[in-house]
Formats: sequence, structure tokens, C-alpha cells
Amino acid sequence: MRWLMPEVPQEQAAELAAELGLHPLAARVLIHRGFRTPESASAFLSDRLADLPDPFRMRGMSAAVERLSRALREKEQITLYGDYDVDGVCSTSLLTLFLRELGIRPGTYIPHRLDEGYGLNVQAVEKLAAEGTRVLVTLDCGITSVEEISRARELGLDVVVVDHHTVPPTLPPAVAVLNPHQPGCEYPTKHLCAAGVAFNLCMGLRKRLREDGFFATRREPNLKALLDLVALATVADVVPLTGANRILVHHGLQELTAARRPGVRALKEAAGMDPDFPITAGQVGFRLGPRINAAGRLHDASLGLQLLCAESLEAARPLAAVLDRANAERQSIESSILTEALAQAQERAEAARGFVLYAEGWHPGVIGIVASRVVERFHRPTVMVGVKDGVGKGSARSIEGFHLYDALSGCADLLSRFGGHKHAAGLTVEAKHLPAFREAFERIAWQRLSPEDLVARCRVDAVVGVDELDASSVEALQRLGPFGQGNPEPVLVLHRQVARPRVLPHKSGGTGHLKLALVDAPNVDAIGFGMADRLALTEGPVDLAFQAQFDTFRGQRRLSLKLKDLRIAA
Repeated sequence: MRWLMPEVPQEQAAELAAELGLHPLAARVLIHRGFRTPESASAFLSDRLADLPDPFRMRGMSAAVERLSRALREKEQITLYGDYDVDGVCSTSLLTLFLRELGIRPGTYIPHRLDEGYGLNVQAVEKLAAEGTRVLVTLDCGITSVEEISRARELGLDVVVVDHHTVPPTLPPAVAVLNPHQPGCEYPTKHLCAAGVAFNLCMGLRKRLREDGFFATRREPNLKALLDLVALATVADVVPLTGANRILVHHGLQELTAARRPGVRALKEAAGMDPDFPITAGQVGFRLGPRINAAGRLHDASLGLQLLCAESLEAARPLAAVLDRANAERQSIESSILTEALAQAQERAEAARGFVLYAEGWHPGVIGIVASRVVERFHRPTVMVGVKDGVGKGSARSIEGFHLYDALSGCADLLSRFGGHKHAAGLTVEAKHLPAFREAFERIAWQRLSPEDLVARCRVDAVVGVDELDASSVEALQRLGPFGQGNPEPVLVLHRQVARPRVLPHKSGGTGHLKLALVDAPNVDAIGFGMADRLALTEGPVDLAFQAQFDTFRGQRRLSLKLKDLRIAA
């Protein structure tokens, strides 16, 4: 791993700290991340809902709001068509709950991953039209559905597209398209997830209805109460936690912690989470999100929708239990596929700068997770494809500097369909084309990635001394959160530390963990998960790259260092 060390002028950091009343260490991190002026730092640190951008800056918002307002007035049937992942389920739940508060009970439709695949399909559109739908809202899909939306128009349906994926050259013939990536859209935060776009739609529609006097005789919906769903989707979809996303997730984590929604409370119970402990973005990504995702990956994603829209804890708990069991099943399947995928990747690692891994029978619902694991291990863009009945369904994950959607566009003649964005994508490919697709993808990866690109990087935010590691400095760093994609938890470095190491066994029998007690900081422990094989490096002074956190054990809070890497001190 290559360490990228910071270059932060100390005087500039001191000035920023004094200007904004920041802890000096937090100021150094902000400057290292490009927030060098009080104005830019203050804008980043803002977490007021009042600082969210005007939703009408989003192209298509006025048309979307007008069409939905008319549907409300004329009591037309509205159907919400969502995707089967966390973002699709949460955005569908969010808009369902919002419309219910307006006196409308919309229909919902989430396609079955294995039977129908991703996105709109003509058969579903025809079915919904026959059942009386007049306004169809797509959520987390639709931006590439030109044929399907053309068919909807023929059948008399008006379609509003709510999406965030890469915009194709030809937009579908919808009455409104909401997607911050489309040309001419002035909304400043481009990387919203679909639930973030849907929340803006709710903001815009509520504002228009308020102006029209709709709430003269009924209570206005409390949009803040919906931010738990926005936070779930934003974190799970791994979009950058900057700009509007940071504000939405900041408040959404508070709503998740409070767990006023029965489905959220039941989900936290099923995940074994402390109901009184503040929820972090990491817990959303690793404990809550996967349980909602599991239903769509293996069974029926509408279970997640039912859970999040449940009106009582009694109704929610059985659904949460089903999702919990589905998640355990998903983990078992994932483990088996990962073993096979790592073996394939190892065989190709010397010659390939990007992987296309495939096998008969790999479950298409979990291969995206496995692709992420392969990327973590080999630091190469990875496409995983599960083959059944001559058709391969795939998921892809990337590394910094390699745009997946662009790379797949270079292989488009070999793919039946594909979609996604820079970091993640999905695709369908005929099995007979897989060898040629692998060759084409590997050729593109070879052209666009250098050997240096294939070395994982550890981006260091600040070099610190032991005397700087205390409760106040760590609390100051935590206020830079929520942390996730685009705003990672700060990485610090301690130089020339002498440690007393010991190895802790891994519960499942894998590589054990490295536990260090620092001689210079006896009250601080450091742990490197899965780093037991680095034990020999600790025989002399070491440099430690880590994230500083608090652990709570038996009610006592203690500073702990989570190791990202270590090396022999120079």
C-alpha cells in the first residue's frame, strides 16, 4: 500500500482554526481535503436543513410537480415503480408514505430481480396500464427506458422519471425527468441517490401544494421524518457524503437513532443494535442496508417496502425477521462464491489490470457484493457474471481512476444491456459473448490503468504526535462526519512507535487480528483487523496509519486506533 502524505501549511491551519473556532487537528484535515478558506470550510460543515438547495433548481422539477399536483386534484391512479436495491426500496417507501399523508394511496411495483431483471419492462407497463394507472413514477430506474416509456405513452400513461444513473444521449419521452446529471440541470449536488432525488420531489410538491392552499384543511407532511429513509439509501448506495447529501444524512442518522418508524425499529432489533446508541453511517452500510438488500437479492424486494411502510411494530417485526434470515442466507451464498471468484482472480492477476469473472450458477443477487470484495483484495476493476440458461447477469465495481460506465460503453457491442455510473454498474450478456467481453474489458483496463494505479493507496490526512490523541481531538474529528464515500473517516499517522503486539484469533478461522499496546500511549490500544500476518513488522519501531475512534466497554469509553496499515519506521 502506498501512503500519500499530506502537505498542510501550519500557519494556514492555525488561521482557519482561529477563524472558525475549530480544533487545530480538524482544521488541518479540512485544509488537506481542499477546504482552505473559512467560506468553503463553513459551507462543508453546514448541517442545517435550511441550507439545502432549492429543489426547483433541478431540471424537470416544475413539470414533475405540476403533473403530480394534477393527479392529486383529479384523483388519478399513481403507481410507483422502484428498483429492488436499498435505494429503490427506500425511494419507493419515501414517496409512498408522503403521498399517503396527502390522502393518496399509490400503487407500488418492484420487479423481481431474477424473473424480470433491472428497470422498467414492457410487460409490467402494460399490466399497470390495464389496471388503471395514469401516472407512473420510476424510482432509481427509467433513465435508459426509451422503449418502455414510449410504450407507456401509447397506453395513455404519463411517466415521471426519478433517477440518478448515467444519462444516455437519448432521454426517454417522459413528461418529466429528474436526474441531476442531465444536461442543463442546475442542482449543485450532482451525486444524489434516487431517494435524495425523490426527497427533493417531495419538497417541491409540498411547496407547490402549500402555495395552492392544499393544506388549508389538512396537516402538512413533516419531511424531516422521512430522512431516515434518505440516509439509508444514500449510505447504502455509496454516493459521496458531501453537499446536500451530507446534510440529509446528518439529520437522517438522527431519525434512524430515534427509530420512530416501526419498520426501522424492528430492523434495528433484528440486527441486534443498541436502541439508545447513536447510529453511524458505517452501521447503516454494514448492518441495516444489507438486510433490506437481502430480500431483493434472493427473494422479493417488496418485503423491504412492506417493512418500511409498516404502520405498527407488530406488523414490522415478522418482516424484519424474514429479512434477517435472508441476510444470513445471502452471507452463506456470498462466502461460497467469493472463494471461487478469488481463485479465478488469482489466476489472472499477473496479466490482467481488470477482471471479468464468471461461472455457471453464481447467484446474480450477491455477485455485486463479491465484486467489491475482489476489488478490495486485488485493487482492480472487477466484473462478476453469473450464468444461467445461456444468459449472464453481472455486477461491476471499480477503483479510483477507472470509469466503469465508460469502459462498458467500449464493450457495448458485446452486451445485451448495461447501466450504472463511475463506480458501479450492472449488465446482461449472452454466455457465448463472455470470452470476447473479457478480452475487450481487459484490453480497456490495460490501456487506461498504469501499474501504479493498481497499488492501493492510503490517503493520510494528518501526521500527529501521541500528545495530540485525546478525547477532544477525536471528538473534533468526528464532527467532520458523517463519514462515507466522498468524505472518508480521517486517517492519521504516528511515526516511530514501539508496540507490544499480540494476535487475536478470528472467530471464523480466517486471518487473525493484530492488537498493539503502544509504549508511548499506554491508555490507547490499536487493532489491525485481519493483520495478524504483519506481526513480524512490529519487532522494532513502526509507523502506524489509523483512524481514531472510541470504544465503549462496560459503560467505559476508551480511545482506540483502528489500523489501516503499518510499516517499519525509517
